[in-house]
Amino acid sequence: MKKLLSLSLVLVMLFGLTAAMAETALPKELDIRALIWKYDDTYGSTVRVAMEKWMKYYADEMGIKINFQMYDAADDMAKQIEQAQILVGEKPDFVIINLAEVTNGQVLVDMFKAAGIPFLFYNKQPAEETTQTVLVDTKTIFIGTLARQAGDMQGEILADLYKADPSIDLNGDGVLQYVMLMGEPSNPEAIARSQYSVETAIANGLKLEQIGQTLVCNWDQAQAQDAINAVWSANPDGKIEVIFANNDMMGLGAVAALNGFGWNTGKEGDPKVVIIGVDAVDSAMESIKAGGMTATVQQDGDAMGKANVRIAINGALGREWLDGTEYQYTDDPYFCIRIPYAKITEVE
Repeated sequence: MKKLLSLSLVLVMLFGLTAAMAETALPKELDIRALIWKYDDTYGSTVRVAMEKWMKYYADEMGIKINFQMYDAADDMAKQIEQAQILVGEKPDFVIINLAEVTNGQVLVDMFKAAGIPFLFYNKQPAEETTQTVLVDTKTIFIGTLARQAGDMQGEILADLYKADPSIDLNGDGVLQYVMLMGEPSNPEAIARSQYSVETAIANGLKLEQIGQTLVCNWDQAQAQDAINAVWSANPDGKIEVIFANNDMMGLGAVAALNGFGWNTGKEGDPKVVIIGVDAVDSAMESIKAGGMTATVQQDGDAMGKANVRIAINGALGREWLDGTEYQYTDDPYFCIRIPYAKITEVE
């Protein structure tokens, strides 16, 4: 009888172990898709390249095949919704979402929840008024940056520049006259960068005066160039001393516009204004080196791409978002991790 009981116990343990192994066994393949707001965004391109790299890395590390496909919405929410409808029909294991319009996250949430397809958001945070239903209620994770940190750093950079060289106050009136180039009016990143770049500079002892209205240029270089052409023509000869740009592409647009007036050319003796961007894209780094832009705040595209991939794999496998990763949640009222920024004021 004791032998029978022992054999039964062994069998029960074996069955339990087999069941546990089955639960943790990896599938042979995963199908992961990504909805991208637009391919021709320079910083976004660095994230896309990183996602492709890290998908291959983790596929090799885990010994599985990951089928990864991205879709370009070309800055068109209607197109992104059409792409999402295709995914609903094809039922991938996971969808990574970079919203074309931050106010329309609910549309995609409703579609993927109904289809039972897990998802996450990155880079472009769903608008504040949608936070409860898009992120909190769905227990979806957002991977991004701390919205105000880039603005804080822009303001700190300007304060440091002034302390090192008060002559950036071109007219010597003790007040820095500035222009603000804004990404999107409803985008939390754009709102925070616009607000805190100025507030932080003032908190660090500077006096600032805005020239004209905030110029919404939708993260676009050509739109920023046109906007600065117009505002500079109305305020020539150094009446503008600082240009804050929510991203580097708009900062580069400002440089291109000013070059047409003989400013920020990098040539010895030519005048310049301070231009501070965000992203640290290669073309901005070259511009800083050449004397066009003054500084930028680095946003780490590779780190964001890695986080997107690692956490998407967890989501596809039904695991907890941060299982087996080095990431930590922030104190936001929803699942969130933040990729840190860094100041760039010199380029060798």
